[in-house]
Amino acid sequence: MTPTRVYICGMGIVSSLGQGIAKTKDALQKGLTGIRPLTLFSTAPNLPLPVGEVAGLIEKDALPRTHQLALLSAEQAMAECEIAPDAVVLGVTTGGMLTTESHLKKKAYDTKLYRYHATGSVAEDIARRYQCKGPALTVSTACSSGAVAIKIALHMLRSGIVTRVLAGGADSLCRLTYYGFDALQLIDPVGARPLDKNRRGMSVGEGSAMLLLVANEPENAVAEVLGAGISCDAHHPVRPHPRGRGALAAMQAAIKDAGITAADIDYVNLHGTGTLDNDLSEANAINSLFPQKKPLLSSVKGAFGHSLAAAGAVEAVISAISITDHMVPANTGCSHPDPDLKLAPVIEPSNRTIDTVLSNSFGFGGNNAAVVISACDKYGSAGIPIAKGPFAILGSACVTGVGRTKRTIENISFGKTCKGRLPIQDMSANLSAGDVRRLKRFPRMALSLAIAAHDNSGGIDRPSSVFLGTGWGALSETFDFLTRLYETGEQFPSPTDFVGSVHNAAGSQIAIQFHSSGPNITMTGGNYSFEQSLMVADLLSQDINESLFVIGADESHTPLSRLFDRSVSGDADLSDGGGAFCLKRGQGALGLYLNLVSYENAANNPEVILSLIRRLGGPHNINSRYGALLAGIPAAFRGDGERQLQNFLSISGYKNPVIDYRKITGEFASASAVAAVMAAKFMETGIIPGPLLSGNALHLNHRGTLIIGLGDFVTAMEVTPQ
Repeated sequence: MTPTRVYICGMGIVSSLGQGIAKTKDALQKGLTGIRPLTLFSTAPNLPLPVGEVAGLIEKDALPRTHQLALLSAEQAMAECEIAPDAVVLGVTTGGMLTTESHLKKKAYDTKLYRYHATGSVAEDIARRYQCKGPALTVSTACSSGAVAIKIALHMLRSGIVTRVLAGGADSLCRLTYYGFDALQLIDPVGARPLDKNRRGMSVGEGSAMLLLVANEPENAVAEVLGAGISCDAHHPVRPHPRGRGALAAMQAAIKDAGITAADIDYVNLHGTGTLDNDLSEANAINSLFPQKKPLLSSVKGAFGHSLAAAGAVEAVISAISITDHMVPANTGCSHPDPDLKLAPVIEPSNRTIDTVLSNSFGFGGNNAAVVISACDKYGSAGIPIAKGPFAILGSACVTGVGRTKRTIENISFGKTCKGRLPIQDMSANLSAGDVRRLKRFPRMALSLAIAAHDNSGGIDRPSSVFLGTGWGALSETFDFLTRLYETGEQFPSPTDFVGSVHNAAGSQIAIQFHSSGPNITMTGGNYSFEQSLMVADLLSQDINESLFVIGADESHTPLSRLFDRSVSGDADLSDGGGAFCLKRGQGALGLYLNLVSYENAANNPEVILSLIRRLGGPHNINSRYGALLAGIPAAFRGDGERQLQNFLSISGYKNPVIDYRKITGEFASASAVAAVMAAKFMETGIIPGPLLSGNALHLNHRGTLIIGLGDFVTAMEVTPQ
């Protein structure tokens, strides 16, 4: 296969230093800072802390602030491109949280007010506006999200499934993050001072940055993305590994992926938050990677603030500016470098020739990412990932309203529903006393599923990586944090609930449990979150030979589920659950394989069903390959979904049984993960029970099972014997 080069052909940035590349360059060259007291919302009776707040933001289409920030940077990145991107990949952690907080504080419970709450709605809005017919993916790995989004986009382009991707990150300030980091005592009251001996913490910020990444098309290119690396500390939910073990692994992986050596790095754009632990951990990693001569290095978070999920994308844009404008930004806020760190940051803006930059982003849960950006065509191209076929299923597990895997499959086999919410003590049966004491419903569910899938695999291999999909994340922690915040007059928020509220907290618990130091990625794409996690697992595990987890899970919550999820707003009884797989490349003892075949945006795409049929190999292959079809139609899209299904059946001529699985599982975002486990269990026996089909049992006769997701997006997964 021909090596693929990936170029940055458009950039956009919105931050506390201004909007656009020109204003950002000017601010960096002058060594300005955008850190100033918060004005976005009241913090009475306390004085507002310094933050990196974007000034002069004008509302558009009543969108939440994160969506506005994302749109502004997307407009800049796409200004000279008239071709729709093939995919949108964004890092986001707050979504519509700022707007949601205001409505909850007022006790306003009209579901229309929360239509843009979902973290994944930011990427979906951008995809809709730019007529993107491919995936709109949302990664939520806390402060590394924007960099991980670039890593995912890089692999999508290298794999050849797309030719241009709009990638980046966006987050707005909100009470959850402002008060949450303050409750953890991680905010410096005078502003962030990265690497300074007197540093006391970070400055929470907001912003957005987008990069239009294009394969093998250097026209208008400003820089090249050479490679990226990711890792997980598997150490602690909040604190980084003290020796920087995970940070070092991510940087080494990025350099290897780029096909260069550490000596080729001219400048390191540090994560550099200004907290005691983070700066020390990163310094230890830098000193290990560059034991002799170090490249130039600085952190820009003393100027911009820490824009969370946007930070990795913001700093990728800054890295490209460093290359194009021969400039190293200052380590703003640092007056007296900490001698214990053994680093010499650039104190004033410096004009230097910079050809290659290593940009670091590290987040809660030990989620680490590093990106290598260079001048165009400076190096020979690195190798591309080689597809190794579908994943072998080593083990699987699920949980529904009626129980764990065995009880769920029994209910389905007798034609009974699995709707409802399993009591939390039943869900926790395979967890330790410590886990039960520390964790609430969603992280318990995810961890319990991982343990059960691992046990079902025989427990021989310890999975190296975790790919988790969740539509809504930890609703209990989010609700409890805000409730306590408001009840105490914004005086005593819970630091524990804040840590648990981030979407990737559950994934980090799994990594810690299994010492999984490989990729730890949480995807949040509403009803298609499990499919997103499977897609990203495929993209990022091309060189991983160990087993890995792919999991989809969602908790239901009163009242948040009915406010946020249109598919459950009318349900009298809430349902939740999830499914988990222990997978590996190559062959497995079960002889069964899980594969994502298709993922396309139904909006702006009238031929989405025809495209699906083509991807599945045409009508003949569909009818001969799949003995049964499991169709997922979320209630909010029931009309469109049923029309899409009928269109598929009519064009493909499919005559085998069709099972509307959400009528069995109940409505929750990750129901497709349960459907995939159902398919695997039926494939193990070779029979789909008669009561499920309202007739005689169906012998699959070595045919596979197709799982289709319908609605806003159309997806297809398959469980096959080969």
